[in-house]
Order: sequence, then structure tokens, then C-alpha cells
Amino acid sequence: MTLVNLTQVLQPALEQGYAVGGLVTLGWEDMQAYVAAAEAENCPVILQAGPSCRAHTPLPILGKMFRTLAEAASIPVVAHLDHGYNLEDCKIALDSGFTSLMFDGSRKSLQQNIDETAAIVAMAHTAGISCEGEIGFVGYSGGESSNGTDPAEAAKFCRDSGVDALAISVGNVHLQEEKEGGLDLARIAEIEANTSVPLVIHGGSGVPVAQRRLLATQTSICKFNIGTELRIAFGAALREAIAIDPVRFDRVQILVDTIDPVQLAAQRILSAFGAPPQR
Repeated sequence: MTLVNLTQVLQPALEQGYAVGGLVTLGWEDMQAYVAAAEAENCPVILQAGPSCRAHTPLPILGKMFRTLAEAASIPVVAHLDHGYNLEDCKIALDSGFTSLMFDGSRKSLQQNIDETAAIVAMAHTAGISCEGEIGFVGYSGGESSNGTDPAEAAKFCRDSGVDALAISVGNVHLQEEKEGGLDLARIAEIEANTSVPLVIHGGSGVPVAQRRLLATQTSICKFNIGTELRIAFGAALREAIAIDPVRFDRVQILVDTIDPVQLAAQRILSAFGAPPQR
């Protein structure tokens, strides 16, 4: 079994200068594709269950799915809760076998975010798993606007909450379909100078691939969350699978045809993060 916690994949990344993909899952087919992609690239992978995934499939089921894939995998696999908004979400994920919790208190005041994150961190560490927090707010394409991470607040947040990884807002946006402009390198450098934990970019689909590679290998950014880019690949594969045989109705046959194209898309993403081959 190669199920590991977040720290076990991000600390080597921080020390050796690469990043790990946090790939957003929505169903069994894409989970299979992501693990196969990581095996093909011989690198770790973080399987992420975000709010939309959890709305479709209960956390206890997702935990079993992630752990089943990890048991058969040849590379390290992290079972990660993405955007847990309260203690209950995080507790259910922990009890369901997840090895990493991301508590999102970014809409709260700084002190409330610190206090609530610290409680999740304590719960996670007692269970031997990891916790990611967020300071600043990463907005949504066509929706809520971002609030950039203040480097001094990031330092206080890390010190007082005890998080194992820190999600930051530096020009990244959730659900962005186009790769526009890139991130604020000056702000990233200032946050780096004030913190020592691995940094995380949510909304990684909107970051140009060349900049992902640069940041992965030359900064403390050790995790990129990628969702929209892979959803686009899945949607294209699904449309093609239906189009090639319009009378086919068996969903299993149709969905199986999406796995290989999504795997190839995930391989392209993972290959840019600079991870050395797993031994």
C-alpha cells in the first residue's frame, strides 16, 4: 500500500525543488486515470475530493475509493480533502481514511481562521495525518473576487496554526479555463521570505505551464491544484466517446473510453512539475 500523508510528499518536494499535482477528482474513472498517469510518470499524486465531488459521492465512499487505488499503486498516493469548510467535514474525512485535510477558513477573519485551523491541525496531527490551510482568498472565475495573501499575515498564520502546507492567493483563480497572465512573482517571493512551509496554488489550471515549471523548481510552491483543465479533457473525451457510437447506451462502456485521454492529459500536467523518479 502506498497511501501517504501530505507532508510525506511535500517535504521531499520542498527540499529537492519540485512540485506535486493535487488532481481534483469527480468520479472513479478520473481517479483511475490520475493514478495511472502518476505511475507512468513515476511521481507522487494527490487525489483531491472537493465540495462538488462530495456533493455527488459521500466522503466515506470517497475514502474507500482513494484507499483502494492507493493499495494497488506503485507510487505514493495522498487521499486529500479539498476545501473542508468546517470541523464536521474534516472529522468525517479523517474517519473515512483520508490522509490529508485542507481546512478553508479564508473567508473568515485572520484570528478566527487561525483558531479554527489550529483546531483542525491538532486533530489531524493526533491521527498522524496532515493539514493544509489557506490565508488570503482565492476567488472564482466569473464569481467572487480574490483577496491577495498578505506576507505578514501568512507568517503569523503559519506560526500560530501549525499547518503543514499553506494555500496562497497570488493572482491564481479557481475555475479559470484560459491560462492568462501568470502569478505575482514578487508577492510569492515575499511570502516565501516570511514562511517555511510548502506553499500551494489553488486554481492551477489558469497558470501558464512554463510558469508552473519555473515555480515548481525554483520556489517553495510544492503543490498545484489542477481541476478545470482535467474536467475539460474529460468532457472532450466523453463527447467523443458518445459521438463514435451514437446508439451505444451502456454508461460503463462510454465512461471507460474517457480513461486513456484523461490519463494522457494528467501525464502532461504532472510531467511539468519536475519530480524526480520515485524509487
